[in-house]
Amino acid sequence: MSKNPNRNWQLMTLTSLFLGYVGYYICRSNLAVATPLLLDEETGLGITKIQIGTVASVGVMLYAFGKIINGYLADFLGGRQMFLTGMLCSILFSVFFGLAGGLALFIVIWAGNRFVQSMGWVALVKTASRWYPVQWHATVMAILSLSFLFGDAFARVYLGSLIMLGEKYSSLSFMANWRTVFFVAAGTLTAIAVFVYFTLKSSPIDVGLEEPEANPLNVFGAEGNHAQRISIKEVLKPLVASPLFWLICVMNFSLTLVRETFNFWTPTFLNEVAQFDIGSAAVGSMLFPLVGGCSALLAGILSDRLRGRHGRVVLPSLILLVLSLALLSTVDVTGKPYLALTLLSLVAFFLMAPYSFLSGVMAIDLGGKRGCSTVAGLVDSAGYLGAILSGHTVGMIAQYYGWKMAFGGLAGICCTAIIAGVIYWMIQEREMNLAQTLSEINPPEANDVTPG
Repeated sequence: MSKNPNRNWQLMTLTSLFLGYVGYYICRSNLAVATPLLLDEETGLGITKIQIGTVASVGVMLYAFGKIINGYLADFLGGRQMFLTGMLCSILFSVFFGLAGGLALFIVIWAGNRFVQSMGWVALVKTASRWYPVQWHATVMAILSLSFLFGDAFARVYLGSLIMLGEKYSSLSFMANWRTVFFVAAGTLTAIAVFVYFTLKSSPIDVGLEEPEANPLNVFGAEGNHAQRISIKEVLKPLVASPLFWLICVMNFSLTLVRETFNFWTPTFLNEVAQFDIGSAAVGSMLFPLVGGCSALLAGILSDRLRGRHGRVVLPSLILLVLSLALLSTVDVTGKPYLALTLLSLVAFFLMAPYSFLSGVMAIDLGGKRGCSTVAGLVDSAGYLGAILSGHTVGMIAQYYGWKMAFGGLAGICCTAIIAGVIYWMIQEREMNLAQTLSEINPPEANDVTPG
């Protein structure tokens, strides 16, 4: 352990935020893992893919709405309080879902769970913005992005393994019950929440240390170094004037649709097409977030080495993502589990590099300490408005036209992200070059530069 108290607290904060958001995902990925069980005729629920897709889509809608509200509230109230509140509420909703029965209750309870889950990431972004210096932003946010990627993978392996035990041993058959999946998820998040309560601090100031400065290119200028409460009008005015903000929103619309589609439907796709059994499909689906996590970490480290020129990483990744989706929509993987996993891994690798930037390091750099949670919330809400299509619409296309048609549609939608990525790259390069020139001419004034 380092003798530097600031470094020690930074590591503790990173650990606490990481584990906390892993916990969030255990109470989020549980529905995807349990879906094949819910669809099983033996449950007597009579649930179809279109209906369970509707549950997911309504949940995404409330998640998107929650991002708008909770993003600003995290900037107003502080990161730690929002982070813990979201955890507690998600625990309760997971228990309620496990006790429920019937489509109407599933929709209402899952929508409530997704709304409170929207508190997690924006609170994490707010806290991280106050703990880490600019030169670490991309790497730190890449590591924290692993929390939702590896957290998703862990949740699928963890909960999927319980299902496999229940399928294998008759004495443990209760573990292969969809209700058990939700109860176990709630219990696990409870244990993690206790740890976070005792280890997470909102700011270095809370432990007698100094906060690092915000990115001087944030839209608030010098005021971006302050995390004091301000009105929603004061937060939004400089954001809506920034073209970078709108381009990030456009990219996130497409990429979140793709990510949510694979997060939710991968176990079902592997079960129906690649012909995995239900437990193995849940475990196999963890490869998508696992590969995506490696991609996000590499991209974050590379971006810091490029001194925050994110476009140089984002644009090539977007182009390769479209090509990977096109392959998945044309290659026959029926009864070919290894080929299916390989193509899914390609999509994951080229998706998560740009996706992890959008509501992470880009939000912190654009919003500074003052408005980073609002930026993250609005960017994510734009993404999840697109992701509403990932449940009902993708389920309907898969039901009537097959999975190839669904993946081909995603490839077409992601072409809009490429266009936005090109424009983002051009603007960011111009602004960073301008900031560098001004810094060389008059270093003390460099912090007054704000993006257009």
